[in-house]
Amino acid sequence: MASSIKTKSPIFQDSIRVKQFLSVILIFGLAHGLYRGVQDNYLAQIVHIDEFERGIVEFFRELPGLLLVFILATMYRFSETKVFKIGIAITLSGIVGLLLVSTNAVVVVLFLVVYSLGEHIIMPVTSTISLHLAEPGKKGAALGITSMMQHGGRIGGFVVVTLLFLIFPRLGILETEAKGFKIVFFISSVLLLAATLVVLAIKDEGIEVRRSRIYFHKKFNKYYGLEIFYGARKQIFLTFAPYVLILYYGASTSIISMLLALCAIAGMLFSPLVGRLIDRVGYKVIMVADTLILVIVCLLYGFSHRIFSHEVAFIVVSVNYVLDSILTLGSLATNVYVQDIATDSQELTSTLSTGISVNHLISVIIALLGGLIWQKVGIEVLFSLAALLGIANSLFAASIKVPKKEVILNEI
Repeated sequence: MASSIKTKSPIFQDSIRVKQFLSVILIFGLAHGLYRGVQDNYLAQIVHIDEFERGIVEFFRELPGLLLVFILATMYRFSETKVFKIGIAITLSGIVGLLLVSTNAVVVVLFLVVYSLGEHIIMPVTSTISLHLAEPGKKGAALGITSMMQHGGRIGGFVVVTLLFLIFPRLGILETEAKGFKIVFFISSVLLLAATLVVLAIKDEGIEVRRSRIYFHKKFNKYYGLEIFYGARKQIFLTFAPYVLILYYGASTSIISMLLALCAIAGMLFSPLVGRLIDRVGYKVIMVADTLILVIVCLLYGFSHRIFSHEVAFIVVSVNYVLDSILTLGSLATNVYVQDIATDSQELTSTLSTGISVNHLISVIIALLGGLIWQKVGIEVLFSLAALLGIANSLFAASIKVPKKEVILNEI
């Protein structure tokens, strides 16, 4: 009877750092939504990057992810919050560079890489800080809430981009002009400056995790394998899915940003659900299920134009683009898996950082080969490859042996 009247326990610890941390996540999400909402159209319409060159751009943009374990090794004496602050500040310098420089391809790619460097530095410590600030037994839910805040911010950014590029033509600003994109970069710069000021106020106390310079352990071999498969299939969608919509179906900046807004809304709504599902059914079930569904998404993305009319195919591909963004939430399960088998906080952070670099090792290869595959043999083969990677991911996840301690006792 007592259990029937038990109130729900909080997800996060009651701390001012929690409020500051989530505020930065929200502001950064808004700024990133603005940047991400125009990135692909800016490259295609202003910098005139074609499908093959898009792969080359992505190769350089993803290099910080590949080298992340070495980059973070230089900061091995820093706390997680200090690394978080550095990452936010670097993204600010990247977006300011895009605002101030010309549209020369080499210069643009340089600042894309700077922004990417900051973004990749933020990735592992965001998860780690969320896990450290979570109450016991609420790790998955905490990651879900953090992801929800990120998606909530991005929704605002994508909606602003959609509205701006609907308004710009009435102001005499054409989508083929750099002026409209520069306005978006300016707004994003202001927001990232605000995020930098807030993050500087976060105290380092309580999250003083020390990282080894480079960390590998055989007990995480399954995790490294999952990151390889996930990195490959993620890269195909991240790099080439928007370009299919832009180059093949003629999607404008407003349409792309609207689809990204729908992705963010779906992410915000489903992140807490996925987090709770991880806590209830276990990370293994989630990791297997999401990549099996991904196979269908990939095949429809690659073959819709052969099955349906051009107009219907565009709708089908757009729906699948949003669905894929929901499926990427399954990656939260991988973080919980690592936390479940890690010995301590230091090992957790070091392993997540190493995992991102392993993920990007295959990502940079796929980025280079993907554009070539598309150009030479078509998007059918490219997305069939993504489907095969999804199947391999599911089979690999199914081989994971879940520790007996992961018996779900939490009431949700």
